[in-house]
Amino acid sequence: MNAARTTATAARVLRQLRHDPRSIALMLLVPVLMLTLLRFVFDGSPQTFDGIGASLLGIFPLITMFLVTSIATLRERTSGTLERLLAMPLGKGDLIAGYALAFGAVAVLQSLLATGLALWALGLDVVGSPWLLLLVALLDALLGTALGLFVSAFAASEFQAVQFMPAVIFPQLLLCGLFAARDTMHPVLEGISDVLPMSYAVDGMTQVLTHTDMTADFVRDAAIVAACALLVLALGAVTLRRRTP
Repeated sequence: MNAARTTATAARVLRQLRHDPRSIALMLLVPVLMLTLLRFVFDGSPQTFDGIGASLLGIFPLITMFLVTSIATLRERTSGTLERLLAMPLGKGDLIAGYALAFGAVAVLQSLLATGLALWALGLDVVGSPWLLLLVALLDALLGTALGLFVSAFAASEFQAVQFMPAVIFPQLLLCGLFAARDTMHPVLEGISDVLPMSYAVDGMTQVLTHTDMTADFVRDAAIVAACALLVLALGAVTLRRRTP
């Protein structure tokens, strides 16, 4: 990997995003709108919003970054841009790292907007530090970016990229502990949930929701989410294809 090539790739992706208002709206506004909708769905029960709002603060960015990243990367490949880039002295690692850096910058802004809105406009009540909440939201968004880059290698069209969401995201959403405590699930499902990164994202948010200080469990959960994101990025570099058959 070369730092100059990686940053040049990131700058190119950001320039392209600047001219794509629909993608910007999806990444920045949809999580904010979903959190706002959720707040008023539970308008008569603020405690319920506090209980699930923190978890969804990480899940919504993960889903939106997954969708945008997978479709954007696939579009680069089907248009021939990716093949032209890889014909230059640009390695797969440089390309994947550049994409991750660009979408990571957007993820920072997305996480700041969503976290700020939830805490100071929607009244999300957390015991721990808002900065820890922001950290987990950012890690979730980066994980969504990594997953999107990875699955884009296996899709032949934008429609197929969207079809990966039920296979990659929905099982994690059902088993992450959002709807039922993981230790009350069937042992087989609990075992599966133990290897899914979204489970640790929700656990990390729960730690911030219920503890005033950073706990060892929070550090473990955040480290696992970050490690999963790095692992999936590495797999994305390995599986990246120049063109769509």
